[in-house]
Amino acid sequence: MVSKKSGKDCRFSDNLELRSELALPIKAPRTDAEEMRDIPQQSGGERSDMDKAVDRSRPPSRLLLALEVRAIWELQAFLAAYPLLQRAPRGDGHPVLVLPGLAASDVSTRPLRTYLRAQGYAAHGWKQGPNHGPRSGVEAGIDARLVELAQRYNRKVSLIGWSLGGVLARETARRSPDLVRQVITLGSPFANEPKASNAWRLYEVLSGRRVDDWPDREAMKLPPPVPSTAIYTRSDGIVAWQGCREQESATTENIEVEGSHSGLGYNPAALYAIADRLALPEGEWRPFDRSGLRSLLYADPNRRDGDREAAPRADPIAAQFARHIA
Repeated sequence: MVSKKSGKDCRFSDNLELRSELALPIKAPRTDAEEMRDIPQQSGGERSDMDKAVDRSRPPSRLLLALEVRAIWELQAFLAAYPLLQRAPRGDGHPVLVLPGLAASDVSTRPLRTYLRAQGYAAHGWKQGPNHGPRSGVEAGIDARLVELAQRYNRKVSLIGWSLGGVLARETARRSPDLVRQVITLGSPFANEPKASNAWRLYEVLSGRRVDDWPDREAMKLPPPVPSTAIYTRSDGIVAWQGCREQESATTENIEVEGSHSGLGYNPAALYAIADRLALPEGEWRPFDRSGLRSLLYADPNRRDGDREAAPRADPIAAQFARHIA
C-alpha cells in the first residue's frame, strides 16, 4: 500500500519504529564441529560436552542448552522481519492444525498461528491445554480435532508440530492419511534415542511414563504416508538435531535453519519455509528450493558437519531477509 501523502510503502513505514528498536544484529552460534576444534580433548579418553553434542545417543551440550536464551532475540527478529514475511506465498484457505511442544499450550503457537491466518490459512490450536505427552485420551483428542476441522472446511488438514507436537503430528498422519494434506515438524525428535534430549526427565514427570516407553518406536522413524517436511537447527539445545531429520524419499525433505529449539515457532526463516510449503497446491508437493540467495538462510542439510557452508551468517535481519527471499 502506498501513502498518498508521502508516496512511501506503508507496509514498511508503519513498522519503522518497531524495526529500529528490534532489528539488532543477531550473531548465530558456531556449529558443533567448529566449537569442537577449539576445545581440547580431555585426558583419559573422556569426552567433552561438545563431543557429546554431536552424538545422536546423547543430549545436546550444556553450552547449547544455555544458548536457548537466543529465543528472546528470535522473537524480536520475528517482529522486525514481519513486513518481509508478509511477502511469502499466500495461502488458499485450507485448515492448519498446530500442535505445541512439551509442557507448552496453544499460547506458545499463537505467533505462528496469527502469522498463518494473516497469510490466508485457517490456522487452529489443538485445544488440549499443555502438552504432557501421549497420555490417555491425547491421541484420541487430536484425531477428533482433525476430523472436526476436515469436516468444517471440507478439505484436508495440514499438520504442524513443534518438538513433541511434531512427533504426535506424524503419528496422527499415520492413523488418518486421508484427512492430512502434509506434515511439517519443528525440531521434533522422532528418530532420536530416548534420552538424546535435555528434557527427558521433564517428559517422564509430565507424562507419567518412561521416556523409552513408546510403542513402535522404530516405526516412528519411518516417513508418514503424506508429504512431510522436517525443519530443524544444528544448534538445538534441547534435543539432538540428528534425530529431527526425515529419511529421504520422494515426499520428504529436511530444511535447516539457524537458531534455537525454543525459538523455532517464530524463527523468521522457519516461518517463511512453512508458508512456502503450505502454499503448494494440494497433490503438487515438491521439495523446497534453497538455491540462489536463499542459500544464505538455508544451509545444505546434507552437508558434512565441518563443511564451510556450515559457518554462521551474520545478520542485519539476515541480509534483509536474503533480499526478500529472492
